[in-house]
Amino acid sequence: MGILSRFSDIISANVNSLLDKAENPEKMVDEYLRKANKDLADVKKETAGVMAEESRTKRLVDSNAAEVIKYSGLAEKALKSGNEDDARVFLSKKQELESAGAGLHTAYAAAHENAKKMRDLHDKLVNDINSLTARRQTILAKVAVAKTQEKVNRMGSTADKMQGSLGAFERMEQKADGMLDRANAMSELNQEPIDEAKALEEKYRSANTNASVDAELEEMKKNLGL
Repeated sequence: MGILSRFSDIISANVNSLLDKAENPEKMVDEYLRKANKDLADVKKETAGVMAEESRTKRLVDSNAAEVIKYSGLAEKALKSGNEDDARVFLSKKQELESAGAGLHTAYAAAHENAKKMRDLHDKLVNDINSLTARRQTILAKVAVAKTQEKVNRMGSTADKMQGSLGAFERMEQKADGMLDRANAMSELNQEPIDEAKALEEKYRSANTNASVDAELEEMKKNLGL
């Protein structure tokens, strides 16, 4: 039966294996639910048709069985009435119905098996959808936590890089201090050395000038009678 082969992948579907293979579980869950609900609508329609066929063949079997009983009863009545030829006609009809009934029973058995498979298929799909729907929020929550963890990891990496940058900054600062120290040392080295003799000469020159001023001051005080 075509419908059974078309939906054979649904009845053997394994939700966990599908999710395990998914690169993006969040999208996979929603996509699987969308497809599963679409398949469920098709399965419901086809299952209803198969079950209707089962019911139709069952009615034919029951009707045939009733006809067999009816003609068997008529044959008995004909014999009791002494109408053997009539009984023979009724029995011939009964055997004809029994022969047809064998084919009807075969058709009904096939229709019943198909209906059972379709009902199993329908129930399996409903259970998968209910299971995945119930787990959807948990899956989405785990995806959200995973994304947050990825952000935290990226921030941690950024912090590590910043720490490295601070270390590099400190090294540059130390290098600048070294450059400044060398520049100051070079400035000191470039200054002319102090001539101690000239420094003492200036000292004594100042001393001579002060002595001359003091002598003139004493002379002035004598002249003024002070």
